[in-house]
Amino acid sequence: QVQLVESGGGLVQAGDSLRLSCAASGRTTSGRTISDYAMGWFRQAPGKEREFAAGISWGGRTTYYGDSVKGRFTISRDNVKNTVYLQMNSLKPEDTAVYYCAKAIKWRSIVPDTDGGYHYWGQGTQVTVSS
Repeated sequence: QVQLVESGGGLVQAGDSLRLSCAASGRTTSGRTISDYAMGWFRQAPGKEREFAAGISWGGRTTYYGDSVKGRFTISRDNVKNTVYLQMNSLKPEDTAVYYCAKAIKWRSIVPDTDGGYHYWGQGTQVTVSS
């Protein structure tokens, strides 16, 4: 069973930066770790649907971003540490949300940009940006 734990959220002011971490443990039923799967970050603000923020391929060479975070957020991964990161710069009040990381369903797939392409979600970490 894969377990994902997010950390790094908090209360910041507009223009500040935060780095979120997603630490993975365990293995899939086929014995694989997250190093063989694309990973994604999603976010959900109160009263809104969950939104794709960023995704990274299993090898880390390919990244994708939602339009609202493009140019400000950077996703990366360390497959030795089984950890995925989301560096968030130039934060805005509209970035306020609970941020979740998730593991792609398919082994070594392209990066999904919808939540239907993921399973094994973390519990989320709150990011609040004040104006």
